[in-house]
Amino acid sequence: MHPNTFGPQSVMPPVDMSLCPTPASRLTIAVLAVVFIAVVPMVGHEYYLSIFNLIFIAIIGAIGLNILVGSTGQISIGHGAFMSVGAYMGANLIVRMDAPFWLAIPAGGLMAAFIGVVVGIPSLRIRGIYLVVTTLAAQLIIEWLINHVPAISGGVATSINVPRPSIFGVPLKTQQNFYFLLVPFVIVAIVAAMNLKRSRIGRAFIAIRDQDIAAEIMGIDIARYKLIAFVISSFYAGVAGVLYTYYLGVANYEQFQINVSIDYLAMIIIGGLGSVRGAILGAIFVTLLPIASRWGLEAFGAVFAGAGDLASYIPHLRMIVFGVLIIVFIVWEPDGLNKIWLKAQSRCRLLTRTA
Repeated sequence: MHPNTFGPQSVMPPVDMSLCPTPASRLTIAVLAVVFIAVVPMVGHEYYLSIFNLIFIAIIGAIGLNILVGSTGQISIGHGAFMSVGAYMGANLIVRMDAPFWLAIPAGGLMAAFIGVVVGIPSLRIRGIYLVVTTLAAQLIIEWLINHVPAISGGVATSINVPRPSIFGVPLKTQQNFYFLLVPFVIVAIVAAMNLKRSRIGRAFIAIRDQDIAAEIMGIDIARYKLIAFVISSFYAGVAGVLYTYYLGVANYEQFQINVSIDYLAMIIIGGLGSVRGAILGAIFVTLLPIASRWGLEAFGAVFAGAGDLASYIPHLRMIVFGVLIIVFIVWEPDGLNKIWLKAQSRCRLLTRTA
């Protein structure tokens, strides 16, 4: 391979860049579009639409973290902090300047991207456990600044109440309204990440992840691309943070503590590192896990007398399940739910051909 394949003067190889190269994939996308745009919001109950909304926000955040961890191999446990930067930036613009949602959301993403640069620069020459400690320090520092700088949050542990976004002066009050707001953001986030993976930048990310020394020999500017990964990941996190603040109607640092960063790390590990589909599957799984746990424990408590207080164990049960699942996937299926999905898809195709 030519040393400057990934350099600024390189020419992209003649590969098929289509996101849907086969008729089957195009049909699948069309069916999913009809289901999630026309069917689900029309027939779904408000409670179930609220679950979809949480999943959509989680998908955006998980895709962003997967770009950093899955594509470039830079482990981060500070994703929640970057979400909080976007959340408070958006909340201040909305409350203090009466900014519309179409300005507050990208502004939150850009501010998080800027903080990503600040955190990413000292992290360029370190890796492994040292990078984990650096992102942990960023998480703690950002939490402290939010809590103690009045210009950001108004004081110690102060929340900022945020009204629901409005379109043409009409507030989006229902879960159905918010569902339709989130769908375009999810689509853009997925398509952008898939195109990024196919681009020169995406191929450079993967080369750095697989073998950074070999990548540097081939002419890849490792420091530059690592910083780009931090910026893109932080932008995704900031946008997810603003959307989550809009969804809850309040910006509070407790929504973005280190447990949230661990949740997002679990999403991409369980879903499959380096895969957009894996980030989506992991976000769905981790978001539904506490809900399914609560339903299961409530059903168990209803059957067995004296077990009605089992719901209080849900937070602890979720963390136990997270730990067990991460160990299981790392040992037996390192590629996560995405690999299981691909195996099931291959088996279905094989059965179809032999039928």
